[in-house]
Amino acid sequence: MANNLLHRYLFENLSVRGELVQLDTAFQNIIASKDYPQPIRNLLGELQVATSLLTATLKFEGSITLQLQGDGPVPLVVINGDHDQKLRGVARWEGHIDSNASLHQLIGKGHLVITISPKEGERYQGVVGLEGETLAEILEGYFERSEQLKTRLWLRTGEHNGQAHAAGMLLQIMPDGTGSADDFEHLEKLTETIKDEELFSLDAHDLLYRLYNQEEVKVFEPQPIEFFCGCSRERSAGAIATVAKPELDDILHAEGEVALHCDYCGSSYSFNSAQVEQILTEAKKTLH
Repeated sequence: MANNLLHRYLFENLSVRGELVQLDTAFQNIIASKDYPQPIRNLLGELQVATSLLTATLKFEGSITLQLQGDGPVPLVVINGDHDQKLRGVARWEGHIDSNASLHQLIGKGHLVITISPKEGERYQGVVGLEGETLAEILEGYFERSEQLKTRLWLRTGEHNGQAHAAGMLLQIMPDGTGSADDFEHLEKLTETIKDEELFSLDAHDLLYRLYNQEEVKVFEPQPIEFFCGCSRERSAGAIATVAKPELDDILHAEGEVALHCDYCGSSYSFNSAQVEQILTEAKKTLH
């Protein structure tokens, strides 16, 4: 089946729109950078799917970040994506994580921060309380309050053919005011019958036909989703150029090199004293 795709679709005779996201390698690359406990892997997958679905509901060019923060054993889970569906993410945790830990047990007392940064226009940041048992319920509440749009999300993670998969669906009443609550409830009940195995293994058209074969569904051209970090040796050198020379000298004396590690993809970039000296010399030239 085709995977790492976002499908948008409309119901021709009902004022409801939908989205379907199915991920394999785009999710696997995010969880490959660290030895994440299973509940954190699941949460990263749900947050990645949710970020992709949310990006697709916005008509803009720019980036969106979903960030769970709290005082629990997992103080931070973050996924960053853009309108091209290039996504990256990371989580931090401390101590033992129970294999059956819920979202609230992982995050503790906290909130979800949604940051939308368009290439043009104002940056928007919304802070959402963790009201709901699951990430899907929390986001549904956000849409209800901030957008006044009836929205349902289904977010799933699991394994298919021995590989990690993440997938999800979104239904939303059209914002033009023509949507009916009965129509939405009808589609909601149909979508609730979806099984994890179907989400992970079926081609999008087969899956949508299985769910909505009595409806007229218009499916748009899919958009590829990919893991994209953006870190590089050049960017790392740029970061080193911003550090004071005495501090760099201390690190070189203690470690023999200056090493930078990328939390998003697990890459490491190291620079010896001659390379650090060259970076600082080049930085001075640019300033003058």
